This record gives sequence, structure tokens and C-alpha cells, in this order.
Amino acid sequence: MKISVTGRSGRMGQTVAAAIEAEAAAAIHSTHDSGEDLAAALSGADAVIDFTLPVLTNELLASAVAQKVSLVIGTTGHSEEQKVAIQEASKTIPIVYASNFSTGVNLLFHLTRKAAAILGNETFDIEVTEMHHRHKVDAPSGTARTLLDILNEETKTSYEDDVVHGREGNVGPRPSREIGMHTLRGGDVVGDHTVMFAADGERFELTHKASSRMTFASGAVRAALWLEGREAGLYDMQDVLGLK
Repeated sequence: MKISVTGRSGRMGQTVAAAIEAEAAAAIHSTHDSGEDLAAALSGADAVIDFTLPVLTNELLASAVAQKVSLVIGTTGHSEEQKVAIQEASKTIPIVYASNFSTGVNLLFHLTRKAAAILGNETFDIEVTEMHHRHKVDAPSGTARTLLDILNEETKTSYEDDVVHGREGNVGPRPSREIGMHTLRGGDVVGDHTVMFAADGERFELTHKASSRMTFASGAVRAALWLEGREAGLYDMQDVLGLK
């Protein structure tokens, strides 16, 4: 498979390129960086893997749709309008859009859904923590937001009304429907995520810690290969890994 890589000078772009070079079934077709011709870079490619910034997404979608190139999107922090645009583009081309491409993190998503369905939020208080390196620009992380979406679905709560980002001052007793979200930034942490269910007398925690960006890059290459011959549609890593 001929794969194009965006964000050539970025840490994830370089790691994705290394992951493609290590995969016998894939080859780097082209690379792209800010200010270069994106349409030219995608010409002749089978797929493109994008771990950049939302500012590139609209142009990327237009170019991929115009040239019928499969798309793997690992960029996070999109606006609601951009999410709609991704959905619209998936009517023409196959897209894997995920907040995290790690196999372990996707198992964390799966287990979080199971735990939330079993434990609920009437007896157990739910808290989420995440930590990333000092350079990460969006908070909470895309992975944490996915965890919150799962928890909201399973507990019939909402992100807008029931998720609290940190606590300060005399906030009073904790409401049973509340889900705490705590974001940490510092050093070179690749990505740590924990979901905690705390009740009187016991605490249940699910934690994933990433020590290398290669786990995300290898997952993205796996997703690109999975898209070969796939019909147009919007997929995620749960589809790629057969967890649905």
C-alpha cells in the first residue's frame, strides 16, 4: 500500500514514517509539511495518515475526496463543524477516525464501557485523569474525551451538564451523577489515562500508560492497511480491531 504522511517535521509524522518503513505491506508514497502542495502529495496514494492540527483538516478532506484516497485521521481537537465535515467526506471515501490508535487504549475503551455498564454511577463515583507532555495543545486529550463519551452513554449523563473539570473552593458534596475530569501536563509524558470507579469500601481502576509514540503510529498503519478495499464509511479503531 502506498501511504502519504502529513506533518513530516512533527514527532508523530516522523514516527508514522518509521512505522511504514517497518511494515512489509506498506511503503511511503509521499510526505507533506505546512506550506507545501497537499493535493500533489496525495496524487497516486492509496491512503494518507494524518497526525497534525485541525487547521489542515478541511483541506485534507477536500484533497482526499477529490482523489479518492483512503484517510486515517489521528488529529484531535476538531470543532463540531469539522466533525460533521469528516462524516460527510466518509460518504465518498473510507475513513478511520480515532482519538487513539493504540491497541491497549482501544481495549481500555472497551473495558470502560463494560465497567460503566456493570458498576454504574449510583454507588460508584467516576473520575478520569490524563497526563501528557508539556507541548500538547488540547485539553482534555482526545482519548480522555472518548472515555468521557463512553461514560456518558453508559450512565445516561451528559458532557455539558455532568462532567466537572477539576475542583476548587467550597464546591460542596459530590453529586452522584458527576464525572470528574482532571488534566495534567508536564515533561515528555507520551500519554497516561485512568478511569476510576470509587465506592464505599472499594475502588476499581482501569489504567493505560504509553511510553512510545510508535504504538500509535503502528496502529495507524494497521488501520490504513485495513482500509484497503473497504467501502466508503466512517470507522474507528474498534472496527479495525474487531471489538465491536
